[in-house]
Amino acid sequence: MAKKEKKMLLYEGKPLLRDGNVLYYGDFEKNFITRFTITETKQVQNLTVASKVTIELLEKHGEDIKTARLTKKAERDSLYAALDIGVYWLEDILEMEQEFLNKQAAQ
Repeated sequence: MAKKEKKMLLYEGKPLLRDGNVLYYGDFEKNFITRFTITETKQVQNLTVASKVTIELLEKHGEDIKTARLTKKAERDSLYAALDIGVYWLEDILEMEQEFLNKQAAQ
């Protein structure tokens, strides 16, 4: 019997992975990743939604996310607001890193 290939959820063109109440956003091949931790939830009708989310921009050292260094941290009142700031941070730092690497290569 053939194995079913899992499709990865993409947000803004980058992987969004979930592990319980923690979401990781970004390409794990890059040096930076964003972690979202849902710390509080509330009921809206029959749906449980995030009411407090911690955003962390992490600088990875090697393959293991556990050794990543915290670069920025914030808290928002919804997952949407958290994704908004987390995506911005990640895009900004990756752009700065690419500019730095381009300058290094030009020298």
